[in-house]
Amino acid sequence: MDDGEAMARAVALAENVRPRVTPRAWVGAVLVTPDGSAFEGTTQPVPGPHAELDALARAGEAARGATLYTTLEPCSHTTGRSEGFVTTCADAIVAAGISRVVAALQDPDPRVSGGGFATLRAAGIDVEVGLLAEQAAADLAPYLKHRRTGRPYVVLKLAASLDGRTAAPDGTSRWITGAEARADAHRLRALSDAVVVGAGTVRADDPELTVRHVEGRDPLRVVLGKAPAGARVHPALELDHDPDAVLDELGRRGILQAMVEGGATVAGAFHRAGLVDRYVVYLAPALFGGDDGRALFAGPGAATMDDVWRGRITSVERLGDDLRVDLAPAA
Repeated sequence: MDDGEAMARAVALAENVRPRVTPRAWVGAVLVTPDGSAFEGTTQPVPGPHAELDALARAGEAARGATLYTTLEPCSHTTGRSEGFVTTCADAIVAAGISRVVAALQDPDPRVSGGGFATLRAAGIDVEVGLLAEQAAADLAPYLKHRRTGRPYVVLKLAASLDGRTAAPDGTSRWITGAEARADAHRLRALSDAVVVGAGTVRADDPELTVRHVEGRDPLRVVLGKAPAGARVHPALELDHDPDAVLDELGRRGILQAMVEGGATVAGAFHRAGLVDRYVVYLAPALFGGDDGRALFAGPGAATMDDVWRGRITSVERLGDDLRVDLAPAA
């Protein structure tokens, strides 16, 4: 297994474990011994070990002289007792006799931020940083944003007909998309630490905002405004409507990814404030056929073509009869 193969496997391990461990950083590690044996580790749910400790525990004495591949810089702050260790990942790597560490990314967490690499280099371990950094950074984007800004990564989920309508004039909207798209939206919800809706949506649709069509943990439910006492969304965190204040509060609570699900007023507010990191739009092969259906966003839009928001399409996927289109703000 060469360097590229080992790191690609570590990135895949991290991606697969994410739903079980967020809001911990989801990290993958692959330890390759001098004779070519490989031992894999991933971040475990609290109170389990970090990925590097997991891989070291699996390798045991075989770790001496090995190369450790990891998607994120090994921590250099005390993580607590896990798998028999009361140590940092960096100190455990030194103690295990690892000879080389290859990491995709430096950890922006101020408690680490180069300190893990410094510990390894001071012990004479060869450290290389940057292999498959782009792939690892894309997977870890919510964690990286939170550690750099103190705010969560914002995913805005939208569902509409091909003519851009989310509901009929009488407010009815279920179901625009099919079962496959709805299950995919629940997978996206399961990857999020919080889901945000407006109180108007709660009053109109009485959503549960839980993960049902796939396996995964329910996110923190956040209502902008006051939800009715008997609403199914409870228990929920109720906040005011200011998007900046909402993100500051969620960031303080350790939320790495917040999924904004609507309605149109909330979606428009986050969009116009430039606070969306990723747009996920589900398009159904349906046409309302007029201008009286409800639009994706409520509120004022671009006044001229020069003011039109333009991003970049990062992926398009067919889900049954529907399309999922992912967009990111233009770089």
